[in-house]
Amino acid sequence: MNKVHVSKLTFDDEMMWLHLADGRILGVPLNYFPRLQHATPEQRDAYIFSGGGQGLHWEALDEDISVDHLLMGHRDTTAKRIA
Repeated sequence: MNKVHVSKLTFDDEMMWLHLADGRILGVPLNYFPRLQHATPEQRDAYIFSGGGQGLHWEALDEDISVDHLLMGHRDTTAKRIA
């Protein structure tokens, strides 16, 4: 099975947009990841691609996101959820 790779990452006020190498664009609400939601635009832009684009990493925010997990609908598993 081929792994999905991100080729570009952008943000707007409410969403994170992953531009995938296969041409798809995946939009993920920032509220799925509170660290990103509360970060400044400069902090959000300070990411690196990990695993050759299979993941995203923000050193200053201590945030790591797997592209495969996003495609499965996962969100931040460290945040407490209110029912």
